[in-house]
Amino acid sequence: MSSTNSQSKEWDVVVVGAGFAGLYMLYQLRTLGITARVFERGSDIGGTWFWNRYPGARCDIESIEYSYQFSEELQQEWNWTERYASQPEILSYIHHVAERFDLRGGIELDTEITDAHFDEDDRRWILQTNTGQEVSGQFCVMATGCLSQRNTPYWQGLEDYSGKTFHTADWPEEGVDFTGQRVGVIGTGSSAIQSIPIIADQADALTVFQRTAGFTVPAHNAPLDPTIVRGVKAEYSAFRKRNWESLFGTLSDFEAWGPSSKAADPDHREEAFNFAWDSGSTPILLNVFEDLMADKESNDQLVEYATRKIAGIIRDPQLAKQLTPDQVFGCKRLCLDSGYYQTFNRPHVELVTVANNPIQELTAHGIRLADGTEYALDAIVFATGFDAMTGALLSVNPKGRDGLSLSERWTDGPKTYLGLGVAGFPNMFTVTGPGSPSVLANMVPAIEQHINWIADCIVFMRERNLDTIEADLAAQEAWSKHVNQVADQTLFPQCNSWYLGSNIDGKPKVFMPYIGFGPYVERCNKVVENGYQGFILTRQDA
Repeated sequence: MSSTNSQSKEWDVVVVGAGFAGLYMLYQLRTLGITARVFERGSDIGGTWFWNRYPGARCDIESIEYSYQFSEELQQEWNWTERYASQPEILSYIHHVAERFDLRGGIELDTEITDAHFDEDDRRWILQTNTGQEVSGQFCVMATGCLSQRNTPYWQGLEDYSGKTFHTADWPEEGVDFTGQRVGVIGTGSSAIQSIPIIADQADALTVFQRTAGFTVPAHNAPLDPTIVRGVKAEYSAFRKRNWESLFGTLSDFEAWGPSSKAADPDHREEAFNFAWDSGSTPILLNVFEDLMADKESNDQLVEYATRKIAGIIRDPQLAKQLTPDQVFGCKRLCLDSGYYQTFNRPHVELVTVANNPIQELTAHGIRLADGTEYALDAIVFATGFDAMTGALLSVNPKGRDGLSLSERWTDGPKTYLGLGVAGFPNMFTVTGPGSPSVLANMVPAIEQHINWIADCIVFMRERNLDTIEADLAAQEAWSKHVNQVADQTLFPQCNSWYLGSNIDGKPKVFMPYIGFGPYVERCNKVVENGYQGFILTRQDA
């Protein structure tokens, strides 16, 4: 599907990325009769779910909710097999959607955007690709994903290491067999928590290098109950509507057990925490009492409960202590696992904490810590996560008005208006960009809401012969301030997380997602009702 044709091609809309967002954007634009082309750097569609093929990879949002809702026929015909869908099943779903709606012909694979700039005279975006093409569009939609730019810290000696290295976000399509090997895993975030139990089943010895422990809870994943599926499908539209109105875009039917954990009767609180822990649902755990993510004393009670649960699983008290986070429960992305803590009870699995004794270098045979301790390893897995939310956008680093790049605009951290537009970048839309609920919501409905908004906006402009739309700087500043004010009313910013960019050296520390999917949708709708309030719309002959 890729091309090496250097001939210039013009489209109404150029879309960067062919994951959930890029595919639905293409579908919507085609439905509206608007020409579009999607460019994807990978060798196949799927975005995050194409690259993250590591063992155990699966979604942490329930599969009947983590799916498109634009087609009732699609909702009714597709049948998920598990409560939490695995990466292969999600990728199969994405392929099914692309084939069902004949989308592949509008996508160029193995095609990376190497340069993008706004031509102020022609009022169009000009993009260069690694295949030698120059393409242009009146609009540029950055559907690059929030978790798509992998983070691979550099350690001295990496090029000298004689074993094999892997990154969870760029796993070989043919898979990896660690049978009989000594394996090291660097990191204890979501991808590590999901993959470590499976790697431990294969490896002769597994060493896990942990900088900071994070909370994880049992997923209780299982085959989907056909009765539950039939019930949801019988009222899918009402089910989806309730989700759109909820705080996180998911589990809208759940009701908290009370307004405050700290004010609850101790027996009632313990019963509520037991229910939430056993539910296998992170939204339930964070909301079983209404104040858990707003009141430190209430959150401390959940921390104490989780600490007891961890200590009850891990037999070695010292090891349990090492694996227990010293932080607010939920301020880092809360993970779901299948046997993660139990894995550390196995005799061939070792935990090495590196917060105060960091990895110094890779040697020819393994990893050496600052104190000189060396671990001989046949393979190393980098489970070091992503440059979240901004990394993929800044890897393209588009240039807007006056030739200023996005990285120059965001020197002090990302600022957007609604997570959809950036001042100084006319006709460029960011799907689930910083300043929108994105990673603190069910991503697929969040994506659909943005794509619908963008498509409606383009139609609005075409009907009125408008050439450009651009976020107003004052509106952007006010929105960015509001995003942080909302976050500061919660406990989310109170630890070093990738929500703040803390996992990337030198990245400005700014809380990036907006908390509150339902209120955000209302705000976006009101902006449209008020004639795209906060955006500057222009006509060339005006």
